[in-house]
Amino acid sequence: MAENEMYALHVNGTRHDVADAWIGESLLYVLRERLGLLGSKGACEQGECGSCSVLIDDHLVCSCLVLAAAAVDQAIVTIEGIAPHGAPSDVQRAFVECGAVQCGFCTPGLIMAAHALLEHTPQPTTAEIREELSGNICRCTGYGRIIEAVQRVSIWRRARSPSAGVWATAHLDPTESPRRRDRSPLPVTCPLKGSCGVPRCDRRTPMPASAASICQGRGRSTEWPRS
Repeated sequence: MAENEMYALHVNGTRHDVADAWIGESLLYVLRERLGLLGSKGACEQGECGSCSVLIDDHLVCSCLVLAAAAVDQAIVTIEGIAPHGAPSDVQRAFVECGAVQCGFCTPGLIMAAHALLEHTPQPTTAEIREELSGNICRCTGYGRIIEAVQRVSIWRRARSPSAGVWATAHLDPTESPRRRDRSPLPVTCPLKGSCGVPRCDRRTPMPASAASICQGRGRSTEWPRS
């Protein structure tokens, strides 16, 4: 390539032509300044904070450390491409429901990291979550609620798996609010036998926040709280 060149990037399933671009520009710069995709945040620009995290061919990377011209012919996914507009992914929904979002600056990178983690490790332990998210810095939440959000998604996905049975499909849909408008009780039985590892879980926890262990592993039935 010449010093200034035209090339194409495949971002969120769409081809984007990048015209008259300096080949030394970072992927983060091109995404934000040339393509108008502002979800990936620029903070340290040294690969330390994780706020610019994107997926390249399903691998999580800091876009500030990647030359945009080196990502030609690779599938790039940013936070804008995680889910359709107006239909948040289960990870995005869990972050909101768990209060894992405060100032929001680090949130896109954390959500990208959580998606990547759950794709290769569907049932992560707390230690694995901490390790995988250790490259993402958050100065607001203290990480506890972020970890809880990842665990909640793990529960949802496991409960929706065929081995969890019909109950999970009917009662652990992440598109349904844990506090249903009609407040009607739904009988449930834990399909995970208390193996979810969600912190602070007990039988009073509203569904579906800790649905997988609400029966405390004893197969008992209970109801959604009315309050």
